[in-house]
Amino acid sequence: MKSKESPNRIVLSEREIPQKWYNIAADLDEKPGPPLDPQTHQPISPDKLAAIFPQNLIEQEVTTQRFIKIPEELLKIYTKWRPTPLVRARGLEELLETPAHIYFKNESVSPAGSHKLNTALAQAYYNKAEGVKRLATETGAGQWGSALAMACNHFELGCKVFMVKSSYDQKPYRRIMMHIWGAEVSASPSEETKAGKEMLDRDPDSPGSLGMAISEAVEVAASDAETKYSLGSVLNHVLLHQTIIGEETLKQMDKVDEYPDTIIGCVGGGSNFGGFAFPFVREKLGEKPRAKKLRVIAVEPSACPTLTRGVYTYDYGDSAGLTPLLPMHSLGHDFVPPAIHAGGLRYHGVAPLISSLVNAGIIQAVAYTQNEVFDAALKFARSEGIVPAPESSHAIRAA
Repeated sequence: MKSKESPNRIVLSEREIPQKWYNIAADLDEKPGPPLDPQTHQPISPDKLAAIFPQNLIEQEVTTQRFIKIPEELLKIYTKWRPTPLVRARGLEELLETPAHIYFKNESVSPAGSHKLNTALAQAYYNKAEGVKRLATETGAGQWGSALAMACNHFELGCKVFMVKSSYDQKPYRRIMMHIWGAEVSASPSEETKAGKEMLDRDPDSPGSLGMAISEAVEVAASDAETKYSLGSVLNHVLLHQTIIGEETLKQMDKVDEYPDTIIGCVGGGSNFGGFAFPFVREKLGEKPRAKKLRVIAVEPSACPTLTRGVYTYDYGDSAGLTPLLPMHSLGHDFVPPAIHAGGLRYHGVAPLISSLVNAGIIQAVAYTQNEVFDAALKFARSEGIVPAPESSHAIRAA
């Protein structure tokens, strides 16, 4: 960062909240290929997607429109906690004895405790508008599950969550939050679905994975006409909803007349990273002078190195092969990551949009071990007074 002094917290008023989501697909010269039908391996038809997604979200998934207006009803709900603060990490700067200005976007101020609520509310809103009665989903660390539980409670929808077993056991308080907001939560793999039973037959002690939990949630949605499936990451429309984060951050940096040399985010499926980075990448793709030397770094666990060691290919989004195949970096849909504490990053694939940008050299990917990440988290907690999540701590390590 530049050496100019800046305040500790950069805040926007409710009137300054972004009014539109940004769709980076509109600015890509080489767009990711279409999702493929899991049975025919041909481009999937909208009718098949409609079995598990509402029409509005299908349209957002495939659109090349550059900006999508955020519905007024959603904006009113967003203002309960948005805009979120951009915070200067002065304590960390002093600890590292660096002249750089380090900022972090604090999405933990949302009622559900993370960025996930941005898309959870949007997905619940569009499903409610289409007459859907219940949403089924997966969750790793529990942030997505708790966000969707809260969103479903707000829109009076039922909510069924399959929580990866290792996180179900490690993070009981997240499970409690989901219950408080009315969700039904099961450890995955479970005995409740055909996919879950088959996984348990293969490994009765399986720690589970996001791919397995997705298989169970999709199976439930596909077998019930009143239930749709909701995904917390990976898909285009999910990353679209999260771009409100980066759009706010651009405004906040302008307020103090600064612009980053480097932006960093953790990556599992990609919603947090894409939402934060894509508005900045727009400026880099558009060859804005201030973004010419911008570095964009995606950080993942070395235990699940999808971008750094995965293969770019078409692969299923789930373990059982029920979902469409997506063009993405993948470790293989049957890959079961070790039960690391960063449960939200234990996914075999990554968003096609992020994969495409990595292939183009716009985004750089790095990976760190759990011990390296925990050491960085301790430094941050002791210098800033905030205990970061295991997932976010990956970005701190890279900083």
